[in-house]
Amino acid sequence: MTPPSPPGTARRDLASAAPEDNAARPALLRRRRLLLIPLALLCLIALGASMLVGSRPIPPDEVLRFALRPDPSEEISQLVWLSRIPRTVLVLLAGAALGVAGGLMQAVTRNPMTDPGILGVNAGASLAVVAGLAFFGLTDISQYMWWSFAGAMVTSVLVFAIGTTGPARGNPIRMTLAGVALGAVLSGFTSAVLFTNSEVLERMRGWSAGTTASQPLEATLQIAPFILAGLVIAVLSARALDVLSLGDAAAVAMGAHPQRTRVVVLIAIALLAGGATAAAGPIGFIGLLAPHLARMLVGPHQGWIMACSVLIGPIVLGLADSLGRVLTAGEVPVGVVTAFIGAPVLIYMVRRFRVSEA
Repeated sequence: MTPPSPPGTARRDLASAAPEDNAARPALLRRRRLLLIPLALLCLIALGASMLVGSRPIPPDEVLRFALRPDPSEEISQLVWLSRIPRTVLVLLAGAALGVAGGLMQAVTRNPMTDPGILGVNAGASLAVVAGLAFFGLTDISQYMWWSFAGAMVTSVLVFAIGTTGPARGNPIRMTLAGVALGAVLSGFTSAVLFTNSEVLERMRGWSAGTTASQPLEATLQIAPFILAGLVIAVLSARALDVLSLGDAAAVAMGAHPQRTRVVVLIAIALLAGGATAAAGPIGFIGLLAPHLARMLVGPHQGWIMACSVLIGPIVLGLADSLGRVLTAGEVPVGVVTAFIGAPVLIYMVRRFRVSEA
């Protein structure tokens, strides 16, 4: 009979089985830090393109001049401050939020094919906005943004409650299925209201496709504290998520608390995905693409995946936003462009790289 292992043996064995060898860790850390430099440059380029590119051509020096010195009497200055700057700020905040939210979802559900829509966050936000417009007479985006945020928060709580009660509670697959089912139900209610109210349908048309246009800077900045809070919680949860990726039994053996980690991460997801959806509408594929690309660059380390996703999210969203402005005479919503970009890329990634099961 094998004698029982002394206390702490499981913790030491799991630590020694870590994928990153101690001798190679300094070189790996240096490589990961160097990767952030080109990503940061690409992020600046994408944000610059979002500022400079539009359906109306404006010389870059004019955009820069009026961005630094606004002049209300100049038409170009009004265009820069009422359109270009607000949408660039929104690209940065929403892209970073969706990228990190997707990474958190993939980590906590141990499912690499999830994004902020899979847990019903987008559906809950959309239903709340439709209800506010149809039954409570909301007219301004600064009003129904809060309804969208509340809908995302309530939906996240419901998904967690359904996924963590009864037998097999805390099972990541169960939580994912709960989100899919609840999202389908909420989407059905949203469609029912829209099809019976043509006025709400007309006003929801742009937002429901995912857009960075016509969003006042003040309204976007109201959501910024919630997104920043979600990012802080995500960073503080990175180490716990790395432990959780080993499985619940191993995480408990190492002194972690899987259920507590899931609750905290779910709060971060609601803050990030709910805030981004409230500001820009339901934009898909960013939360799926950014963590995948980050994982390909830095490996399975949640802290570095988040650091890269914060930059990759705005890169993809900024380039999609700029492309949508020049595709046709009218501006194509960014949510449509991300779908066209994201779907082929993800099909390639699924065929090219093996997705391991958790």
